[in-house]
Amino acid sequence: MESLFSIDNILFSIGGQGVSLVETLSVATGLTCVYLATRAKVANFWVGYAYNILLFILFYQKGLYSSMLVQPISFAINFYGHWRWTHPAKEEANSKKQLRITLLTVKERALYIGAMVLFMVVWGVVLTFLDDLFPSVFNEARRPYLDAFVTGAILIAQYLSAQKKLDCWGVWFIVNTTNITLYLLAGLAFLPMVSAGYLILAFMGFAMWRKMWKENK
Repeated sequence: MESLFSIDNILFSIGGQGVSLVETLSVATGLTCVYLATRAKVANFWVGYAYNILLFILFYQKGLYSSMLVQPISFAINFYGHWRWTHPAKEEANSKKQLRITLLTVKERALYIGAMVLFMVVWGVVLTFLDDLFPSVFNEARRPYLDAFVTGAILIAQYLSAQKKLDCWGVWFIVNTTNITLYLLAGLAFLPMVSAGYLILAFMGFAMWRKMWKENK
Protein backbone atom coordinates (compact mmCIF):
# COMPACT_ATOMS: atom_id res chain seq x y z
CA MET A 1 0.00 0.00 0.00
CA GLU A 2 2.87 2.36 0.85
CA SER A 3 4.53 1.85 -2.53
CA LEU A 4 1.16 2.21 -4.28
CA PHE A 5 0.84 5.81 -3.08
CA SER A 6 4.53 6.63 -3.41
CA ILE A 7 5.45 9.52 -5.69
CA ASP A 8 7.86 7.07 -7.30
CA ASN A 9 4.91 5.00 -8.55
CA ILE A 10 4.80 6.70 -11.97
CA LEU A 11 1.80 6.27 -14.26
CA PHE A 12 2.92 8.47 -17.18
CA SER A 13 5.20 11.38 -18.03
CA ILE A 14 4.59 14.96 -19.13
CA GLY A 15 7.46 17.05 -20.45
CA GLY A 16 9.96 14.50 -19.21
CA GLN A 17 8.53 14.56 -15.67
CA GLY A 18 6.78 11.56 -14.20
CA VAL A 19 3.24 11.81 -12.87
CA SER A 20 2.49 9.46 -10.00
CA LEU A 21 -0.70 7.63 -9.11
CA VAL A 22 -1.23 9.79 -6.03
CA GLU A 23 -0.92 12.97 -8.14
CA THR A 24 -3.40 11.61 -10.66
CA LEU A 25 -5.93 10.65 -7.99
CA SER A 26 -5.48 14.04 -6.30
CA VAL A 27 -6.24 15.80 -9.57
CA ALA A 28 -9.29 13.66 -10.31
CA THR A 29 -10.85 14.16 -6.87
CA GLY A 30 -9.89 17.85 -6.76
CA LEU A 31 -11.44 18.73 -10.09
CA THR A 32 -14.57 16.74 -9.27
CA CYS A 33 -14.88 18.47 -5.90
CA VAL A 34 -14.55 21.96 -7.38
CA TYR A 35 -16.89 21.17 -10.27
CA LEU A 36 -19.57 20.08 -7.81
CA ALA A 37 -18.90 23.18 -5.68
CA THR A 38 -19.41 25.51 -8.67
CA ARG A 39 -22.94 24.13 -8.84
CA ALA A 40 -23.40 24.40 -5.07
CA LYS A 41 -23.84 20.63 -4.79
CA VAL A 42 -23.51 19.19 -1.28
CA ALA A 43 -21.81 16.12 -2.79
CA ASN A 44 -18.64 18.22 -3.19
CA PHE A 45 -17.90 17.68 0.50
CA TRP A 46 -17.82 13.88 0.21
CA VAL A 47 -15.28 14.09 -2.61
CA GLY A 48 -13.40 16.72 -0.62
CA TYR A 49 -12.69 14.30 2.23
CA ALA A 50 -10.84 11.94 -0.12
CA TYR A 51 -9.05 14.90 -1.69
CA ASN A 52 -7.66 16.03 1.69
CA ILE A 53 -6.26 12.57 2.43
CA LEU A 54 -4.57 12.25 -0.95
CA LEU A 55 -3.02 15.73 -0.71
CA PHE A 56 -1.63 14.95 2.75
CA ILE A 57 0.19 11.92 1.32
CA LEU A 58 1.44 13.83 -1.74
CA PHE A 59 2.66 16.97 0.03
CA TYR A 60 4.53 15.03 2.72
CA GLN A 61 6.57 13.25 0.08
CA LYS A 62 7.20 16.51 -1.81
CA GLY A 63 8.36 18.42 1.28
CA LEU A 64 5.52 20.95 1.11
CA TYR A 65 4.94 20.71 4.84
CA SER A 66 2.70 23.74 5.25
CA SER A 67 0.34 22.40 2.61
CA MET A 68 0.56 18.96 4.21
CA LEU A 69 -0.18 20.14 7.75
CA VAL A 70 -3.18 22.15 6.60
CA GLN A 71 -4.98 19.05 5.34
CA PRO A 72 -6.36 17.93 8.76
CA ILE A 73 -7.59 21.50 9.31
CA SER A 74 -8.99 21.55 5.79
CA PHE A 75 -10.75 18.25 6.50
CA ALA A 76 -12.35 19.78 9.61
CA ILE A 77 -13.48 22.90 7.69
CA ASN A 78 -14.88 20.63 5.01
CA PHE A 79 -16.88 18.76 7.65
CA TYR A 80 -18.11 22.06 9.11
CA GLY A 81 -19.13 23.31 5.67
CA HIS A 82 -20.97 20.06 5.01
CA TRP A 83 -23.02 20.59 8.16
CA ARG A 84 -23.42 24.35 7.60
CA TRP A 85 -24.78 24.00 4.06
CA THR A 86 -27.32 21.37 5.09
CA HIS A 87 -28.39 22.84 8.45
CA PRO A 88 -28.99 26.58 7.91
CA ALA A 89 -31.02 28.74 10.22
CA LYS A 90 -34.49 29.47 8.90
CA GLU A 91 -33.58 33.00 7.82
CA GLU A 92 -30.42 31.74 6.05
CA ALA A 93 -32.12 29.07 3.92
CA ASN A 94 -32.72 29.27 0.20
CA SER A 95 -35.62 27.74 -1.73
CA LYS A 96 -33.96 24.29 -1.46
CA LYS A 97 -33.71 24.64 2.33
CA GLN A 98 -29.93 24.85 2.09
CA LEU A 99 -27.64 27.71 3.11
CA ARG A 100 -28.08 30.59 0.68
CA ILE A 101 -25.19 32.49 -0.89
CA THR A 102 -24.24 35.83 0.71
CA LEU A 103 -21.49 38.49 0.51
CA LEU A 104 -18.90 39.72 3.00
CA THR A 105 -19.01 43.32 4.19
CA VAL A 106 -16.09 45.66 3.41
CA LYS A 107 -14.94 45.44 7.04
CA GLU A 108 -15.03 41.65 6.97
CA ARG A 109 -12.95 41.58 3.78
CA ALA A 110 -10.30 43.81 5.36
CA LEU A 111 -10.14 41.53 8.42
CA TYR A 112 -9.66 38.43 6.27
CA ILE A 113 -6.87 40.08 4.27
CA GLY A 114 -5.10 41.08 7.48
CA ALA A 115 -5.48 37.58 8.88
CA MET A 116 -3.99 36.07 5.73
CA VAL A 117 -0.92 38.33 5.85
CA LEU A 118 -0.37 37.67 9.57
CA PHE A 119 -0.70 33.93 9.06
CA MET A 120 1.83 34.02 6.21
CA VAL A 121 4.46 35.72 8.37
CA VAL A 122 3.96 33.59 11.49
CA TRP A 123 3.57 30.25 9.71
CA GLY A 124 6.46 31.03 7.38
CA VAL A 125 8.75 31.44 10.41
CA VAL A 126 7.48 28.15 11.87
CA LEU A 127 8.14 26.30 8.62
CA THR A 128 11.64 27.78 8.37
CA PHE A 129 12.65 26.10 11.63
CA LEU A 130 10.48 22.98 11.40
CA ASP A 131 13.33 20.75 10.27
CA ASP A 132 15.50 22.00 13.17
CA LEU A 133 12.79 21.19 15.70
CA PHE A 134 11.87 17.80 14.23
CA PRO A 135 14.85 16.67 12.10
CA SER A 136 13.79 13.02 12.13
CA VAL A 137 10.39 13.87 10.65
CA PHE A 138 10.83 16.89 8.36
CA ASN A 139 13.40 17.92 5.79
CA GLU A 140 14.16 21.58 5.10
CA ALA A 141 11.06 23.34 3.74
CA ARG A 142 11.63 24.46 0.16
CA ARG A 143 9.82 27.81 0.03
CA PRO A 144 8.29 28.38 3.47
CA TYR A 145 6.76 31.83 2.98
CA LEU A 146 5.22 31.13 -0.40
CA ASP A 147 3.92 27.83 0.96
CA ALA A 148 2.56 29.64 4.04
CA PHE A 149 0.82 32.26 1.90
CA VAL A 150 -0.95 29.59 -0.13
CA THR A 151 -1.88 27.72 3.05
CA GLY A 152 -3.44 30.81 4.63
CA ALA A 153 -5.32 31.67 1.45
CA ILE A 154 -6.65 28.11 1.13
CA LEU A 155 -7.91 28.10 4.73
CA ILE A 156 -9.70 31.41 4.21
CA ALA A 157 -11.14 30.32 0.86
CA GLN A 158 -12.37 27.07 2.38
CA TYR A 159 -13.92 28.80 5.39
CA LEU A 160 -15.68 31.31 3.13
CA SER A 161 -16.87 28.42 0.97
CA ALA A 162 -18.17 26.69 4.10
CA GLN A 163 -20.11 29.89 4.86
CA LYS A 164 -21.25 30.00 1.22
CA LYS A 165 -19.80 33.48 0.66
CA LEU A 166 -19.54 34.57 -2.97
CA ASP A 167 -16.21 36.18 -2.08
CA CYS A 168 -14.61 32.74 -1.72
CA TRP A 169 -14.07 32.53 -5.47
CA GLY A 170 -11.90 35.65 -5.44
CA VAL A 171 -9.61 33.98 -2.93
CA TRP A 172 -9.59 30.79 -5.01
CA PHE A 173 -8.37 32.89 -7.98
CA ILE A 174 -5.36 33.94 -5.89
CA VAL A 175 -4.75 30.41 -4.60
CA ASN A 176 -4.78 28.78 -8.00
CA THR A 177 -2.58 31.43 -9.61
CA THR A 178 -0.01 31.12 -6.82
CA ASN A 179 -0.23 27.33 -6.85
CA ILE A 180 0.93 27.22 -10.45
CA THR A 181 4.18 28.88 -9.35
CA LEU A 182 4.53 26.79 -6.18
CA TYR A 183 3.96 23.47 -7.92
CA LEU A 184 6.42 24.29 -10.70
CA LEU A 185 9.09 25.21 -8.18
CA ALA A 186 8.41 21.95 -6.30
CA GLY A 187 9.02 19.94 -9.45
CA LEU A 188 5.41 18.86 -9.98
CA ALA A 189 4.52 18.46 -13.64
CA PHE A 190 0.85 17.59 -13.63
CA LEU A 191 -0.60 19.85 -10.92
CA PRO A 192 0.47 23.18 -12.51
CA MET A 193 -1.49 22.26 -15.61
CA VAL A 194 -4.47 21.27 -13.51
CA SER A 195 -4.32 24.56 -11.58
CA ALA A 196 -5.19 26.27 -14.86
CA GLY A 197 -8.27 24.07 -14.92
CA TYR A 198 -9.08 25.14 -11.37
CA LEU A 199 -8.86 28.77 -12.48
CA ILE A 200 -11.42 28.15 -15.20
CA LEU A 201 -13.69 26.38 -12.72
CA ALA A 202 -13.29 29.29 -10.29
CA PHE A 203 -14.56 31.70 -12.95
CA MET A 204 -17.44 29.35 -13.62
CA GLY A 205 -18.15 29.07 -9.90
CA PHE A 206 -18.18 32.82 -9.44
CA ALA A 207 -20.58 33.28 -12.35
CA MET A 208 -22.94 30.55 -11.20
CA TRP A 209 -22.90 31.55 -7.52
CA ARG A 210 -23.46 35.20 -8.49
CA LYS A 211 -26.53 34.15 -10.47
CA MET A 212 -27.85 32.10 -7.53
CA TRP A 213 -27.09 34.95 -5.14
CA LYS A 214 -29.16 37.37 -7.19
CA GLU A 215 -32.03 34.89 -7.35
CA ASN A 216 -32.12 34.31 -3.59
CA LYS A 217 -31.11 37.64 -2.05
